[in-house]
Amino acid sequence: MTYEAEEVRTSQEIFYYLLEYHQLREEDEPVLFKAYTEEENIRNLVKNQGEIAGSAVERYGNVVYLIPGEDNNFLGFSRVQLRAALCKSTASDKDYYLSQFVILTLLAEFYDGQGSTSKSREYIRAGEFMNCISRRLKEGAENINEEETDTAGISFQVMLEAYEALRSEEKGSRARTTKEGFVHNILAFLQKQELIEYVEQDEMIKTTRKLDNFMDWNLLNQNHYQRVRRVLEEAENE
Repeated sequence: MTYEAEEVRTSQEIFYYLLEYHQLREEDEPVLFKAYTEEENIRNLVKNQGEIAGSAVERYGNVVYLIPGEDNNFLGFSRVQLRAALCKSTASDKDYYLSQFVILTLLAEFYDGQGSTSKSREYIRAGEFMNCISRRLKEGAENINEEETDTAGISFQVMLEAYEALRSEEKGSRARTTKEGFVHNILAFLQKQELIEYVEQDEMIKTTRKLDNFMDWNLLNQNHYQRVRRVLEEAENE
């Protein structure tokens, strides 16, 4: 297929914008958004550039997102980078897995994957969220036998021990060696990625439209939803 020079230039402009801001909102850049949504050639060029860069370019509602692939350590985060950002400096693999479990628990509390929208609540208090983490870890450690643990590659008992090893101090602690500080740091990271709003003075956690769109349109298709439920041992038996 032959493309006009102006189409190529516009597609490059859109992709560069996505590289810089990771999303293209209609209200911010209406001309570029219109070009992407209404011009098939331009849209295909942008998607091809995303594919070459190990990413997907997807439109959810009135926003176009650049979504790095799971192994894209240039535009996304490597495991080493995530561990450094989410955990204490001496963190081990069990601390890293615990941080991922905290994020999965947050997603499970906000999204149930049912109905026209997956979102099931508007906010959660930080204290309630920490209670959820503790409860789910204990339930997982009690319900997962060793054979299932080996298959999943995750030990609930090890994660529970890592969580319980963190000190518990008065609310407001920012030290990553405390339960409060560990969770606070993860919430601060998610807020920096514009996935949640963390109102510290009210101890209130809310999700952003960016995360809501991603969960509704991408992550919570039925296959992904069942994977999340299995990890958290929420799958229904009946």
